[in-house]
Amino acid sequence: MNITTVDIAVIGLGAVGAATLYQLSKHGKKILGVDQFAPPHELGSTHGETRISRLAVGEGFDFIPLVQRSHEIWQEIQQATDEKLFYQIGGILMDSGNQAWAKHGSEGFFERTVNFARRADIPYEVFDNKELKKRFREFNLEDTGQVYFEPSAGYVVPELAVASQLSLATKQGAAIKTHTKVLGLKPISGGGVIIETNQGVIEAGQVSISVGAWVKDFVPAFYRSHFKICRQVLHWLPIKPGYFKNTTCPVYMWGFGPNAEDFIYGFPSLDGVSVKMASESFIASHHADTIQRSVSEEEKENFLSKKLTGKFNGIDPSILRSKTCLYTVTPDSNFVVDRLPDFPEVLVSSACSGHGFKHSAGLGEAIANNLLGIDSMLSIKAFHWPSIDF
Repeated sequence: MNITTVDIAVIGLGAVGAATLYQLSKHGKKILGVDQFAPPHELGSTHGETRISRLAVGEGFDFIPLVQRSHEIWQEIQQATDEKLFYQIGGILMDSGNQAWAKHGSEGFFERTVNFARRADIPYEVFDNKELKKRFREFNLEDTGQVYFEPSAGYVVPELAVASQLSLATKQGAAIKTHTKVLGLKPISGGGVIIETNQGVIEAGQVSISVGAWVKDFVPAFYRSHFKICRQVLHWLPIKPGYFKNTTCPVYMWGFGPNAEDFIYGFPSLDGVSVKMASESFIASHHADTIQRSVSEEEKENFLSKKLTGKFNGIDPSILRSKTCLYTVTPDSNFVVDRLPDFPEVLVSSACSGHGFKHSAGLGEAIANNLLGIDSMLSIKAFHWPSIDF
């Protein structure tokens, strides 16, 4: 039997996996990346042209060092590849002001964002809807609303970010196996992991699992209920000339009600004729393999009528195209980055809960350092397994 032997295997090469593989490849070890598809692809959580990145992360103060380091790494990758990954065009967070709204497990998300920016010395402004209309004519915020503006925010190009890190990883000696589905993991007596795949057997000293919405296939049964797989829908809408210009319009997030779904986010136009917008859904799906990938006309109409109406200028209320992606969500919307109980050679990094991409580059570095036993300024202790009542 042909067996591939490596020091560390990374299973799943989306945002976090590609970042982990890239960081591991810098250290002269025998590193292998494995993915059941051929990343970057559109079947997981890392696609759709753009991802918002912001430094004052209202989801929790522990996330801020990760996203700050990620911004530095994007710049490093850009210098190494001559590919522009991050567009620092500024970002706004809008609160309609009717009721405090929650996002990703954080009540009072607007106030938390402002507070965290102040604590972390992140430059920002807070202003009202009158000032918003002077600066950005695209938005119809209510008179009761308020705006947080962060100049350091912007968007990352997810597919290019993944492809660039995988390319750099291979140039630095890492190997990659695509279209390789992992069937099971077994401990090796004396240490190490046997990885059974549809393409043969791999033996690794350690394994990093970053499989996103397929995480339930890799964790013990008593942890599976901690993870909820949620289907998301992204829409592209036509715009009128002069609106949502990439040079003048920021990325934006808007909370307009008390519920997590009372929310819309979006980007400036990349092509001058359309703009990407989306909301969020936290309805549980059974498994990533059975997700409905097509988007119904009813879903499109609901988005236009329930999320879009009255909020924006310069948009034609129709939908050019739609795509789906996946969130893996925990009850508190925190990450899980920790070694498997009773199987310490395996580290799981998943459940980024819909706000993970902005942290992925820094998180990959923190995971790599943990696997290599290197002291790191970035800690993953805040993301260890939660206590489970049996």
